[in-house]
Amino acid sequence: MTNLTVIKSQTNATYDRVATQWDTSRNKDLHERPWIDRLLAGLPTPARVLDLGCGSARPIGQYIANLRHLLTGVDASPAMIALARTHVPEATFLEMDLTNLTLTGTFDAVLSWDGTFHLSVAEQRALLPRLAALTAPGGNLLLTIGHSEGEVTGTVAGETVYHASLHPDEYIFTLTRLGFETVTHAADDPTTYGHHILLATNRTAAQ
Repeated sequence: MTNLTVIKSQTNATYDRVATQWDTSRNKDLHERPWIDRLLAGLPTPARVLDLGCGSARPIGQYIANLRHLLTGVDASPAMIALARTHVPEATFLEMDLTNLTLTGTFDAVLSWDGTFHLSVAEQRALLPRLAALTAPGGNLLLTIGHSEGEVTGTVAGETVYHASLHPDEYIFTLTRLGFETVTHAADDPTTYGHHILLATNRTAAQ
């Protein structure tokens, strides 16, 4: 029987151990670009952008920084943060677990591409209000999620890691209640190799 609790407890350390291999093999065709562009649409330049679970910051962090936005990346892996600082030296990168974000201020855009799904269902429920609070009025939020509520395992560089998700309807209901004017859900998006994506836009003043 797969022990999901053990796998989850080891996931951050797994990413830290395989950081260089992950960075080398990570798909860099920037298939995420259409969604990143939608996240940034209508925001000022430079916009304050927060990337949660930023990994080595390429290609997404590099793309955002090249658009002259002010990028802050957060990741629990020291090795990933070291790589990110090399790839995008003009950005700010912080070693921090997503379950214990100590950031101050707000950001015009907040994203987590293949990041928050390493948190448990309960941790994601607790995180959503924090993400809304970090999103400035008029700002946008982009997440990748699962197709339904539950826990599964995946692999990274041949190592087993933990994944979880809420049901898409719960994300939509919660983000709407937290003050986002529009929440778009794209299931099995073919342009991103089947990702499930949420884009919440036009965050109103704090609820």
